[in-house]
Amino acid sequence: MATGETGFDDVSYDLISVQYHALKAGHDYGQYVRDAENANRSDIADFFRKVMEEDSARAKQCHEFLKELSGTSESGPALS
Repeated sequence: MATGETGFDDVSYDLISVQYHALKAGHDYGQYVRDAENANRSDIADFFRKVMEEDSARAKQCHEFLKELSGTSESGPALS
């Protein structure tokens, strides 16, 4: 795999990016849940909880893929 200036191959970099954004969004969604609850909109709070769970699962899957790539020649020098 091609390795960019970061020392990470494109796939690892992409996985790290998706993982970061999923975790960051999960942090923000906690506030969204509270906002919806404060507005007495449990239906919307439940929606935000579902979205938060989906992003959590997405971040976990990225983590699993990164563990698989870690230490392989596919990952580039940054994960080797």
